[in-house]
Amino acid sequence: MDYNISKPSVFLSQYVKHYWSLENCVPEGKEYVQRIVPNGLFELILYTDNKPRASDPQKTIGDNILLTGQLKSYHDLKVTGNLSLFAIYFLPHGLSMFLDLPIKEIFNHSVPLKLIIKDTVDQLENELLSAKTFEQRILIAERFLINQICKNERKYNYERIRHVVDLINQAKGVLDIDGLVSKSFLSRKQFERTFIDSIGTTPKQFLKIVRFQNAIYEKSKNPGLSLTELAHKCGYFDQSHMINDFKKLSGLTPKSYFKNEGVFSDYFEQFPE
Repeated sequence: MDYNISKPSVFLSQYVKHYWSLENCVPEGKEYVQRIVPNGLFELILYTDNKPRASDPQKTIGDNILLTGQLKSYHDLKVTGNLSLFAIYFLPHGLSMFLDLPIKEIFNHSVPLKLIIKDTVDQLENELLSAKTFEQRILIAERFLINQICKNERKYNYERIRHVVDLINQAKGVLDIDGLVSKSFLSRKQFERTFIDSIGTTPKQFLKIVRFQNAIYEKSKNPGLSLTELAHKCGYFDQSHMINDFKKLSGLTPKSYFKNEGVFSDYFEQFPE
């Protein structure tokens, strides 16, 4: 397996978390199942070889370039043959700067990018497929993203929502929604509408996902933590509360989830330069 990861340029780092690529060959006649769980991020992904099969029809992979919105729950991808991909993870507030539509429109869906951006996607796909290296694909992607930013007007509420996401991150998802409303200087109704349009899901669901991702992150850093200690550290009412959230978001209990090797949080993990 060949795996690469890289941070974006300084300018795009306010919108993009990182780029990554994977080359993985599953032996003939074998199948590998990857469970996908909500991680609070948006992903733009280019498949350059065989495409995995999704257990959820809403996540069916037909086109080569797909944009995945905030996820409601888990689903499985079944991989056979050679899996080759290049992907971009957007920060939760970042994607809105590249698209001229409410982000809620792609909630819990994987959508062909050409249905959203019609004029330049074919060129982007051809350039990415022709690129020989991971680094070349990053340069192509960054040029495309910067052009998209220039096309779209600066969103009026962008800085407001970015500040709210920063507060959520600092608190690791353990926050009261009324407190966020007061910090946004919006009415409760305005806040929820603006949040959903910018982040793609409700504040309540997003907080649940961030708290879940933090539990994964804390456990990956401190494998010796008991589940009781983990629940307390991550702001759950008790262990049963954490178990219930894990089941909803991953389909597994925390005990079963952490049996998987190499578990880490896409949301909170910080990768080296």
